[in-house]
Amino acid sequence: MSVLLQQLANGVIQGALIALIALGYTMVYGIIQLINFAHGEVFMVASYGGLATFTLLPDDLKKSPAVALPLMFVGGIVVAVVVAVIMERFAYRPLRNAPRLAPLITALGVSVFLQEAVRVFYPNAKSNLPYPKVFPEGNLTIGSVNISWTGVLLVVLSVGLAIILQTYINRSRMGRAMRATAQDPDTAKLMGVNPDRVIVLTFIIGAVLAGVAGIMFGGYLNNINIDMGFQNGIFAFTAAVLGGVGSIRGAVIGAFIIGLIKTVAGQYMPGGTQYDYVWIFVVLILVLVFRPQGLFGEPERVRA
Repeated sequence: MSVLLQQLANGVIQGALIALIALGYTMVYGIIQLINFAHGEVFMVASYGGLATFTLLPDDLKKSPAVALPLMFVGGIVVAVVVAVIMERFAYRPLRNAPRLAPLITALGVSVFLQEAVRVFYPNAKSNLPYPKVFPEGNLTIGSVNISWTGVLLVVLSVGLAIILQTYINRSRMGRAMRATAQDPDTAKLMGVNPDRVIVLTFIIGAVLAGVAGIMFGGYLNNINIDMGFQNGIFAFTAAVLGGVGSIRGAVIGAFIIGLIKTVAGQYMPGGTQYDYVWIFVVLILVLVFRPQGLFGEPERVRA
């Protein structure tokens, strides 16, 4: 029982990380119907941006977590936002009215480009790089379950940012513009909504969440590598589809389901962690067979 409880706790932490990335997927798809496969690499470059920020700090500041950690978050988020805005402006915007296959292939190309750019230009990026230990050390112990304070912080940030995002979209003026653009961009434009501004803001919000995830990932595992964007991006995309692409609540709940399946199946199912992908996609297929729009998604409406 103690092992099961520990794996459930690990699954919640894994789900919290996936949720921060999945929100970017679901928001972009909800607005412009684009599956942005390069979003996982935005998460990856943010982690390297935080590491580069720490490397450039004076030695005195490196020894002060209260200063170094916020600066790492700022550095990682700035890198993620810059990459996302450039990506939207030069890779996706020219293809906005093209057939859906064109931006999808472009997203895959941008993903490969970002990964190889980090591999070539970041020092020693071909191997795992240690991440600075500026996060709170120690564990929260509940019975036989040990949860690192970094894991606790990750869960709190993930759930808190998801609630803030949901509130912003439901109650703010720009949130209404986002929902209007997602529902009918042509009519929204006639009502005075600037679709370009809405789409850029959507990419920025997704990049900020991916930036937070990138820094927390490095702090939780204490190392990063250039493959982490693709691996976690697959989990995040699966979570968004499982929960219902376009649904913020669905993306978060889908992410926690994926995290729990990954850790519990890795512990108890045949094949262990080598087959955790298999069990995740088995659950995804079963859900989509009976509910193609995902757990919280809405059936696609065909516009006249």
